[in-house]
Amino acid sequence: MKEKSLSEINERIRDGSVRVVTAEEMPDLVDELGTGGAVQEVDVVTTGTFGAMCSSGLFLNTGHSDPPIKISKAWLNNVEVYGGIAAVDLFLGATQPSEDRGNEYGGAHVMEDLVSGREVELQAQGVVTDCYPRSELETTLRLDDFNQAIMVNPRNAYQRYAAATNSTERTLHTYMGTLLPRYGNVSYSGAGCLSPIPNDPYFEYMGVGTRIFLCGGQGQIIGSGTQHLPQNGFATLMVKGDLKEMTPEYLRGATFQDYGPSLYVGLGVPIPVLNERIAKNTAVRDGDIETEIVDYGVPRRARPVVRRVNYEELYSGVVDIEGSEMKTSALSSRHMARKVAWALSDSIRRGEFLLSASAEPLSSLGRNKPVRQTKEFLLVGDVMSCEVVTVREEVSIKEAARMIVSGPFDHLPVVSAEGRLIGMVTAWDVSKAVASDKTSHISEMMTRKVFIASPDEPLELAARKLHHHKISALPVVDKDHRVMGMLTSDHLSRLYGRRRSP
Repeated sequence: MKEKSLSEINERIRDGSVRVVTAEEMPDLVDELGTGGAVQEVDVVTTGTFGAMCSSGLFLNTGHSDPPIKISKAWLNNVEVYGGIAAVDLFLGATQPSEDRGNEYGGAHVMEDLVSGREVELQAQGVVTDCYPRSELETTLRLDDFNQAIMVNPRNAYQRYAAATNSTERTLHTYMGTLLPRYGNVSYSGAGCLSPIPNDPYFEYMGVGTRIFLCGGQGQIIGSGTQHLPQNGFATLMVKGDLKEMTPEYLRGATFQDYGPSLYVGLGVPIPVLNERIAKNTAVRDGDIETEIVDYGVPRRARPVVRRVNYEELYSGVVDIEGSEMKTSALSSRHMARKVAWALSDSIRRGEFLLSASAEPLSSLGRNKPVRQTKEFLLVGDVMSCEVVTVREEVSIKEAARMIVSGPFDHLPVVSAEGRLIGMVTAWDVSKAVASDKTSHISEMMTRKVFIASPDEPLELAARKLHHHKISALPVVDKDHRVMGMLTSDHLSRLYGRRRSP
């Protein structure tokens, strides 16, 4: 069958005869017409995604003040922007938090404010030189006041994204949202068959210079994204666009609880149906796109895979984990992804969006190795005390007091008959119980909500738990919740004291 050319399709866009469908509609068309029939019937397939894309940023040029200033440090609405590029060029990162509002507001929200037409406050400090005599600048600016506001996102539109769950006994707050204890939920991201890269997995069309829909305006792919790993199904795109052309409907600042700000980005790529190979690729369904559910309860770079799953299962609302049905929830919006694909389709039909040939292909191989670490990094297992005594809940208060007095510890983990941690008793708890003479067994006064650590957990994370929850010790447990040791604030004090010593 004769292949189409990009120029033919662009001519149809210009004369209004172009035939466009969304990526959700294409699979049924291919089933009905075959790939050859689909090539004849369809000119362009539109894709879309709308999700949190933390790896997003904005280059801004403020213009020169009078007298001029060479900006070294600057803030927009009290969110720090990087000023080490040139005198009045700044870079704003989406995840940079506010200095007075913390994680509730950040760089992503500044971007949304600008796109929405709101004023932002600029505070700047300068390095005084003969040609830049000004040391400070304070003003308010709207988007139109900037000479340029160019969004440059190092990593957007993942081909697929690992879903997340949590095997621990406590709630986790992550960039994958809130993860409930004991596999209480599964959180995932991505628009499934609507996502751009699954519709062009071998980059037959997408490449450097490809024109895309970006947050309501037109943008370009400028290269492979960071952490681009297409050989493992984790390809990414690096993109850019003009913020002044964007709309707040497709660009939203967001905050993830106890994690920080992020930017929701609406991104779509039109894919011309030039031949049967592309027609077949754009007929991808949710069930064809697989990913892994990984356990975020293990705070390491290589998290264990709980099971493999496809997007049809994720979108169903429940998945099976170890014989139990677990609810799934999406961080990205399928509804907004559809709106992106529809908006892109309408723009093409109106003749406002022409397709562009790439200047060079995207890489079919990527690299995503871990950082080279040259400094000591301690885990809980490196520091914890293995000298720990556990008790059963039926033990008397007096017996618990004798154990604490005769031993070198102030905490007694309470375990079940099967040896699993169920509570904690401290020397202070025992002292109060003895003084009041109101309880006879530790089951009546033990703390049942116990914060724990695992031996392969980073020590810094455990230290943060101690500080955040205002506690003095963490039982260290294995995967079966059996006590292996104890980490106390005294361990950390001695460790950091040794590090500070000359």
